[in-house]
Amino acid sequence: MTTPFKFAAAMALVACAATSAWAQGASDWRPSKPVRIIVPIVGSTNDVLARLIGPELQKALGQPFVVENKPGAGGNIGALEVARAAPDGHTLLIGYNGPLAINVTLFDKMPYDPMKELAPITLAVKSPQYLVVNPAAGFTDVKDFIAKAKAQPTKYSYGSVAMGSASHLTMEMMKSAAGFHATHIPYRGAGPAVTDLIAGSVQAGFFVPGNVQGFVKEGRLKLLASTGTKRFPSTPDVPTLAESGLKDFEATSWIGLLAPAGTPPAIINRYHDEMVRILNSPDIQKRLHDMEFEIVASSPKQFSDWIGTEIVRWGKVIKDTGAKAE
Repeated sequence: MTTPFKFAAAMALVACAATSAWAQGASDWRPSKPVRIIVPIVGSTNDVLARLIGPELQKALGQPFVVENKPGAGGNIGALEVARAAPDGHTLLIGYNGPLAINVTLFDKMPYDPMKELAPITLAVKSPQYLVVNPAAGFTDVKDFIAKAKAQPTKYSYGSVAMGSASHLTMEMMKSAAGFHATHIPYRGAGPAVTDLIAGSVQAGFFVPGNVQGFVKEGRLKLLASTGTKRFPSTPDVPTLAESGLKDFEATSWIGLLAPAGTPPAIINRYHDEMVRILNSPDIQKRLHDMEFEIVASSPKQFSDWIGTEIVRWGKVIKDTGAKAE
């Protein structure tokens, strides 16, 4: 006859075995078919990050990781596709400020709730931005830029990587803080925005360093300032906007990895572990640092909290500036 003690001990062993099996499953999960990495923008550092990590995830998990660009509606089209995908680990999102935080306030109606319909995996990287201008516009510094824009309020326009991006809202912050006007021209990614800036179709824009560094070195673009709390080490002579007269001005761009809500913890944890390892590997670290990105590699919970904080932060900017989805 089984005693209560023996029965309890047996149940404890079963529980331990089940826990051990789950833990093993969590660490051993692999996709069973190719995985789609959706990038809701074209030709940006979001795309660069996706194509850096894709091959590394493929090596680790044994299936192809295919990058698909799905731009439109300020990133909402691509993010919605992931939100509606099966939560089985075979569809991932490279998310950024716009479709995860800014658009919640910018759009009157959102087709998805980023806090409820997407599962954060890790906040991968973040970076301040550069204010860059076309050299032919003749801006000598930030104060000159503001003065000329004030003097001729219909003359100047600025490009952004997408409506609702940090690239867009940072200029709206600056316009509000300094009291000048410039017309917003949204593009579908950094590539066409920077191309038109170089051509002189627009005169200015905010971009992360990786999008513009090469053109600055070639003399095709001019740096006026950065949006962080301190200067970039690679450009110590370029002041921050706060140093240039806009007190306490700060705006950060960031990129993270997400899955559809309802994706099992075992899958989220496996992707998180692999992402942290990849982001901190020497080669990827060097590539990201060369683009002036700070590697974060946060936990899923930390990333979720960050998105919540950013929704509030950018929501205030949108309400204060009166920015609207065009």
